[in-house]
Amino acid sequence: MAPRRRLSPQSVWDCEAVTAAFEAAGANTKHIPRLYNHLIRHPGSSWHDVPDLPKAAAAALDTGFALHTTRLLGAQRSCDGETTKLLVQLQDGLQVEAVVMEYDNTDRYAAPQQPDEEAQGQQGAQQQQGAQQAQGSGQQQQQQQGGTAGGAGEEEEEEEEEDDEFHDALSSLGEAFQLMGGRRATLCVSSEVGCAMGCTFCATGTMGLTADLSAGEIVEQLVHARRVAQIRNIVFMGMGEPLNNYGAVRSAVGMMTDPRYFGLRRKKVTVSTVGVIPRLLQMADDMPGVSLALSLHAPTQELRQTIVPSAKAFKLDRLMAAVDEYQQRTLQSVFVEYVMLGPDVNCTPEHAHQLGELLRGKDVLVNLIPWNPILSPSISFAAPAEGATAEFHRILRYEYGVNCTIRAEKGQDISGACGQLVLEHGGRLATAGTAGSCGGKTGLADVEDLLPPPVQPRAQQAAAAVAAR
Repeated sequence: MAPRRRLSPQSVWDCEAVTAAFEAAGANTKHIPRLYNHLIRHPGSSWHDVPDLPKAAAAALDTGFALHTTRLLGAQRSCDGETTKLLVQLQDGLQVEAVVMEYDNTDRYAAPQQPDEEAQGQQGAQQQQGAQQAQGSGQQQQQQQGGTAGGAGEEEEEEEEEDDEFHDALSSLGEAFQLMGGRRATLCVSSEVGCAMGCTFCATGTMGLTADLSAGEIVEQLVHARRVAQIRNIVFMGMGEPLNNYGAVRSAVGMMTDPRYFGLRRKKVTVSTVGVIPRLLQMADDMPGVSLALSLHAPTQELRQTIVPSAKAFKLDRLMAAVDEYQQRTLQSVFVEYVMLGPDVNCTPEHAHQLGELLRGKDVLVNLIPWNPILSPSISFAAPAEGATAEFHRILRYEYGVNCTIRAEKGQDISGACGQLVLEHGGRLATAGTAGSCGGKTGLADVEDLLPPPVQPRAQQAAAAVAAR
């Protein structure tokens, strides 16, 4: 358990703390959404700039809060320009890291487009083919076309309604916010300084646990990251075990997804855990719609407890039963993170078959993560052998029917990739993994690409079918 921290002032981005302060001062809490809406829309402004904010509310904020209790010490950008690692200092001198990863999946979601001449030529071919059909086929074709138009309209209506379910605070800045396709960014946030779980392959695990972050300190990572890119996805996969700092993570997630504040879609926020079972089940009730990622890393209890020491307390059979219960209560798919540790620690064909048996028939998506190099005397793993990850993927996907992807390397050259976040004592950045390359162009990019592509309206499906002929 992390030592208790006494923070003064508190962060204005801690919504629960602000609510309590308003109530204690006798200020109406109905002004809180307007407070945050203004701060989000006008970066750099303060609560004194919020129109018609009651004096009692402003006085309460003046007394115990600051606009930022953290400050951005530095930013490292990868050589491909797609990853930025942020070094954030807390008010008591402790430091954490957050990573912004930018992606472009325009091609994945692009609707099929054809030049006018080609489209006209295909339309003529369709007409000629229709004329050769048996008597009565023309009437049937008209009925199908009528049904297609109606279906497309209904689906477009549904998509519009879904878009209206949340307010995106970024759109208030006057920039178009594409929900699918195009460039977007994912923020990997830290929830603790260090980590108590001690995963043997993870740089953060070598630090031990120093402190829990407050909800405001977690949200401020998003505030800082918005200066780098428009954030559309958030993953709690930075420093720390999120479910061991449950209250702060729950509060931060609530603010990130609240349509009155940052308005991120719940399914675009992912909380990762090595398997803190009681909190995992509590998450099903407290954070509905938020995605869950399970850091599994081994197919058997015997192997897992050598890689993930906390597995001795939360055994694999109990953990998988908890995941089943979580899914029964949420009806959500679960991401399974699996770091491939070479040369043969957990990434052989035998391990793949064991994992396939464990996950067969479950609604999960396995994300295979080739191990990233870390310069640490206590870590002696290697990347999997060439072709090992592809074979592992093939066995899971095609022999056991388990949905499976391979994560692309991103930010390895700045120690911003999975498992590389670590700080030396004294607050200096560690040099772990700086020999990495900018490669990382193969495999699936990020958590948003793990989601299935949106169902196209029938009109687009028809056009795509014609184009494929």
